[in-house]
Amino acid sequence: MLRSLYSGISGLRAHQTMLDVTGNNIANVNTAGFKGSSTQFEDTLSQLTQGASGPQSATGGTNPAQIGLGVKVAAVTTNFTQGSAQSTGKATDMMISGDGFFITSRGGQQLYTRAGSFGFDAAGQLVGPDGGLLQGWMANAAGVVNTGSPIGNVVLSPTAASAAVATTQATVDGNLPSDAASGTTLERDIRVFDATGAPRTLALTFTRTASGWDVAGADANGSTGAGSLTFTGGKPTAGGSMGVGGITVNLGAVTGYAGMTTVAATGQNGSAAGTLESFTLAGDGSLIGAFSNGLKQTVGRIALAKFTNPGGLEKTGDSAYTSTANSGTAQIGQAGDPGFGTLAGGELEMSNVDLSQEFTNLIVAQRGFQANARIITTSDQVLQELVDLKH
Repeated sequence: MLRSLYSGISGLRAHQTMLDVTGNNIANVNTAGFKGSSTQFEDTLSQLTQGASGPQSATGGTNPAQIGLGVKVAAVTTNFTQGSAQSTGKATDMMISGDGFFITSRGGQQLYTRAGSFGFDAAGQLVGPDGGLLQGWMANAAGVVNTGSPIGNVVLSPTAASAAVATTQATVDGNLPSDAASGTTLERDIRVFDATGAPRTLALTFTRTASGWDVAGADANGSTGAGSLTFTGGKPTAGGSMGVGGITVNLGAVTGYAGMTTVAATGQNGSAAGTLESFTLAGDGSLIGAFSNGLKQTVGRIALAKFTNPGGLEKTGDSAYTSTANSGTAQIGQAGDPGFGTLAGGELEMSNVDLSQEFTNLIVAQRGFQANARIITTSDQVLQELVDLKH
C-alpha cells in the first residue's frame, strides 16, 4: 500500500488535535484566569531507502535518501502570559500580576489556580466556585502573621473579634497661652479603656502659674496624678510627661506661645473590643480587617505558589492545576517576593486567549486537514489506476 495514505491519515489526526485545542481556547475566551494552549507538530520516523556514502578517491559522497512517514503531535503547551485586568469592585475577587498561583485545598488535595474569583461560605472561609479552600496564614491576636508556619484555610468570620486593649499611653498636643492670667484653668478630657474594653474618662486640668502651667489628672477610678510645664520662648523646658492610674500622659509636644489656646488630647493606644466589619487586600496579600472599634489590623495573608516549570503543570478542570514530576515542587511564598508577583483586590485576570490568533489557527488547521484529506483521495486514485491495469 502507498505510504502517502498513512501520511495523510497522520496529518488528519494531527490537524484534528489542533482543531480541538483551538476550539477549546475559543470556548474559554471569557473564562477568568484561563491560559490558552498551542499545538506543536513534529515529523515521524523516516524510512531510509538509501544510506549515505563517504567520498572516495574517484567519486564523491552521496547523501541518504529518506521518505517521511507522516506527522504527529509533539506537544500541547500552555501559554502562561499575563491576562488583562477586569475590574469587578468585589472585595473577594483577586488578581495576580506576575507568575504566582493561588493555592486551594479541595478534598484534601492541594491545587493551584490563576482564577481569583473567591467568596465566603457559611463558615466564613474564602472558597472558589468549585469549593476549593483558599490557603494562607492567619494572624495572631496582635495582628502578626508568621509566614514560616504551615499554610491553612483563610477564614474571615463575621463574628471574629478584635480583643480589647488597655490604655497605657495618651498624648496631648497644642498650645497653652503664655499671656493667660495667673489662676486661669483649662480642662481637657481623654477617653481611655481598661483591660476589658470598658471606657472611662481621664480628666486633665491645666492651671496657669507664675512660672508656667500646673497639670492635674484624675480618672473615674479615683486615680490622680500631677505635673508642671515650663517654657522658654514658647518651647517646653520641663514637665514632658505625667502618670495617672497606670497611664503615661505625654505632654512633650505642648508649646507655650501667646495668643493661642489649642491644647487638646490627640490620641491614646487603648480600644474596646470590636467585631470584623470589612477587609481590604494589600499588595503583599495581607488582609487588613476593619473592626467596629475603629481598629484596622492584619487578620491574615494569602499564600502564593510558583514553579520552576509552570508549563509542566497538569490541568485538573475547574481552572485548576496540579503539580507533576516535570513542573517541579511548589515553592510557597507571598505576594511581593521575587517571582511571585503582586496581588490586587477587586479585580480578576481575564483569559489570555487572542481571538484573532485563534481564528487564524482555525483556518490553518482547517486547510491542513483539507490538504491531508486530498492526499488520501489522490492516493486512492493511484491505487485505482493500478487495479485497472488488469483490464
